[in-house]
Amino acid sequence: MARVLVVLFAILSLLTIAAGQGAPAVKPTPFFIHCGTLIDGKSDQPQRNVFFEIDGDKIAAIPAAVPGSARVIDLSNETCLPGLIDTHTHVLLNGDITAEDYDVQLLKMSPEYRTILATVNARRALEYGFTTIRDLETEGAGYADVDLKKAINKGVIPGPRMQVATRAMDVTGAYPLLGYSPNVPVPHGVQVVDGPEEGRKAVREEIMYGADWIKVYSDHGYFVKKDASGRDILDDIPTFTVEEMRAIVDEAHRQHHKVASHAVALNGVHTSLEAGVDTIEHGDYISDEDLKTMAACGVYYVPTIYVGVYVAHGRANEGAPVWLQMTKIHEDTFHRAMKAGVKIAFGTDVGGFDWKENPAQEFKYMVDWGMTPAEAIRSASVTASELLGMQDQIGSIEVGKLADIVAVPGDPLKDITVLQKVDFVMKGGVVEKGGR
Repeated sequence: MARVLVVLFAILSLLTIAAGQGAPAVKPTPFFIHCGTLIDGKSDQPQRNVFFEIDGDKIAAIPAAVPGSARVIDLSNETCLPGLIDTHTHVLLNGDITAEDYDVQLLKMSPEYRTILATVNARRALEYGFTTIRDLETEGAGYADVDLKKAINKGVIPGPRMQVATRAMDVTGAYPLLGYSPNVPVPHGVQVVDGPEEGRKAVREEIMYGADWIKVYSDHGYFVKKDASGRDILDDIPTFTVEEMRAIVDEAHRQHHKVASHAVALNGVHTSLEAGVDTIEHGDYISDEDLKTMAACGVYYVPTIYVGVYVAHGRANEGAPVWLQMTKIHEDTFHRAMKAGVKIAFGTDVGGFDWKENPAQEFKYMVDWGMTPAEAIRSASVTASELLGMQDQIGSIEVGKLADIVAVPGDPLKDITVLQKVDFVMKGGVVEKGGR
């Protein structure tokens, strides 16, 4: 008799599960947000006392008529903005001031352990207010960023929506790990690529395994010299030849993928532009002629200011004093890029500095170096969304776009540092921080 009851209970359980699986999903009830001030990402002029409706994962109405029984998230004492976008991160890296910092992560931490740490970093990014990021390579952790992106998209772990670059490319002898005995095999932080055909093959492999972007390292070995007018410029040792770079860019573009170039100085930037890359990352020094090319061709500039400041003293102490000179050169380049009309997108290179440091510190440097607060905000919203090709989904608070919304106490148009105090985060209509 007991056995019969067990069988009957099992059948009943299976029928219950099947019935549940066949039941239609219950659509979430729309709700409303009340913002004391709204910076919508489109206009420099804020709006006051705004209600808007969230239906599912999208913004349904602005302004919205609020039924008396509706759920309202009260942000009436806050400034609301579009979810922030960081176009240059490394979730699988945890600090990179010195060679030792980097070597320890590749030699003493397994890719699995680094991926576990990356899940923590992804959550941090979201809580800082970054609802979307472009992660520009795994630094020796293979294709772990693809799996991280999948886990976030499936709701397994919290984090920002991601575009990923998987394994960046560089040439033999130009990227860590370096300096080890020839008879000691060590891992590399990049995919080592030499020659145009190897470049094409690497692009195909990375796209096959899930890369959204292709990233190349275009220079290294930085040093300061004078130009004809006596102005300090940052020179470099280029990595890829123009032919190699063109093959990589051509193959990526042929497959409808874009190319980001780590190009810090004179030759790296110029070679990258000759090859037709889509973004210049860092760009501490860019010649006036190359800035004109960037403006004319719509190439984005992602300056990553804070990371250079953060690592400068540590790298100088390790024997590279040029890093102390680079910040001043970088500031001059930033001014000239603005004047030339180059599209500047927000990116921090977080991971190059500790994830416990709030990447929103980048905003203050952009304002200190000449942007208005509104321009700095736009760099992390509308402009960044355009760089990612997601301007129809994110980057501004508009009807029909994804409900990515953050809020801060204070007015970032008067004090940009309040963006380091995000206390409400919504991603795709789901509250991730505050407002519960």
